[in-house]
Amino acid sequence: MLRTLDKLITPIKHHLLTVSFVAGFVVDSYTLSRVDKLFDNAVLATYVVVSMLGIIYLYFGTSGKRTERFQSIAAKWAPVIIQYAFGGLMSGILVFYSRSGSWWTSWPFLILIFGVILGNEFIKKRAQRLVFNLTIFFIGLFAYAALIVPVVLGRMGDIVFVCSGILALVIFILFTRVLYAIVPNFMALNTRFVFFSIGMAYVLLNTLYFTNLIPPIPLSMKDMGIYHSVVELSTESGGSKRYQLSYEQGPWYAPWRQSDSTYHYKQGDRVYCYASVFAPSGLTTNIVHTWEFYDTAKGRWILHEKIPYAIVGERGGGYRGYSFIESVQDGAWRCSVETPRGQVIGRATFGVITGTVPRTLVSRVDL
Repeated sequence: MLRTLDKLITPIKHHLLTVSFVAGFVVDSYTLSRVDKLFDNAVLATYVVVSMLGIIYLYFGTSGKRTERFQSIAAKWAPVIIQYAFGGLMSGILVFYSRSGSWWTSWPFLILIFGVILGNEFIKKRAQRLVFNLTIFFIGLFAYAALIVPVVLGRMGDIVFVCSGILALVIFILFTRVLYAIVPNFMALNTRFVFFSIGMAYVLLNTLYFTNLIPPIPLSMKDMGIYHSVVELSTESGGSKRYQLSYEQGPWYAPWRQSDSTYHYKQGDRVYCYASVFAPSGLTTNIVHTWEFYDTAKGRWILHEKIPYAIVGERGGGYRGYSFIESVQDGAWRCSVETPRGQVIGRATFGVITGTVPRTLVSRVDL
């Protein structure tokens, strides 16, 4: 059985992280749904634990303290275990982080994850592999801690993120102490390189966060659009709220469009931004609707208004809220849903044409 499996895996062993990442991303996209669910956390936590055990198993086998058969099996199968766990962990992290925030504003972090996968294709030396494996593990551990700590504490923000990073560092240091006990001489030779790499990763992740280039996990956008009106419908006692959203009927070639991409504005109209933001159960935080218009003369977006409100994690479909503005001018506009520190959760861009009658308005009800 092991020989058959070995023959199947050997040709792609060095590419297993990439294969695992692609396969894991597809599977995780369908199986991982909410960061506050026990199953989802069990999956990610399992990847972290298996990564640690795989690394320990690998270096136990190369320590010279076990039988030749044990060393042979460890040398052959431990890298497979490690890369499979890394691929699953990174794909799971990417699934949650890509759902949280705008790809356009969070691309540096997402590029970092893809860079980790790409780096795996070029590193072959044993010492370099140790440094690389531990760096991947630390990045995955930090990213997971930043995802789960806000869920556990029921709050998010700068202090929570810093605490997540410190927790990841403490776990990592304890883990390296185990490796020191297994292969003390090898670890001593590479300690400087390991901690330099980890230090760089730690600084980079903090820099990305404090420059708003890390998605605002664990928040994610479920629905967002621009509308001519947002009306809260009456509900029976104990029933969930329902909102009627009115927008201009799209062209025949875009029947899927359910919000305004072009807003025909006449005096007295209101422009509504409606958003449904998912937050884990028990988490309370504030979000901000930032309205901007594009100044063609200055070549940049100009702030028009910021409208904050609080949200509470409660429903799978997200916490629903809206804001509106009344005085607009011709041109390009956008409404960004952000955290108080400016991390973009979602964004809707639209054009305004003033002094015109709207096309036929249609409505949909968001339950």
